[in-house]
Amino acid sequence: VTVQFLMERLMDMGCSPPPGFISCIDCGDKQAGAGFGVVEETIMSSASESAAEEYREEAKERKMRQCSNKTTLEDLQEQIKAQNEGKARLRLLPEIFLCQQHLVNEEHAHQSMVHELIHAIDLCRTKMDPINNCIHMACTEIRAENLSGECGAVREAINGRIKNFKGHGAECVKRRAALSVQANPNCTGKARDYVDAAFERCFRDTFPFDRHPNLR
Repeated sequence: VTVQFLMERLMDMGCSPPPGFISCIDCGDKQAGAGFGVVEETIMSSASESAAEEYREEAKERKMRQCSNKTTLEDLQEQIKAQNEGKARLRLLPEIFLCQQHLVNEEHAHQSMVHELIHAIDLCRTKMDPINNCIHMACTEIRAENLSGECGAVREAINGRIKNFKGHGAECVKRRAALSVQANPNCTGKARDYVDAAFERCFRDTFPFDRHPNLR
């Protein structure tokens, strides 16, 4: 029900999902249940013709890996480097992928879908730039972890992570959000600092729900 609600809200906001918005793929060794976003590279005209051609070939190879679900962290690092050098401009496009070999049951799949749909909602309602703005990324990760149910007490207890029930939900959200932010090469060194800076405001933000889904 929550997935249907979020899809409807996304369309109500004027962000109808594009074809292929959600796919189930083989994620290889990536230890994740799901993921969000495809990085679009636009080659800048300010680059010299020879440099632009070289970069165009590199971008083409990355695009081929992206299409075959073989994108690596090194690819993202190269994209960010190219942007910093003025060779390209990066933009995150909405797309959700579910990792078929890492989803353990229906509940896990549902929570993963909700998590990624919260990112889609955030990308639709704001000028979010999670590639380049680490506070933006921290905020959307905090909201996704909080509203998806991935930090539920039962799941955390099964995984042996609960030492103190009081305040554990918030600590779980911080821990998981920081791991996601840390995966962005622009944010790696201060991931927990970015999460702490964004936490109070973003943890309270339950949009598009009137209140936290677990309290309904």
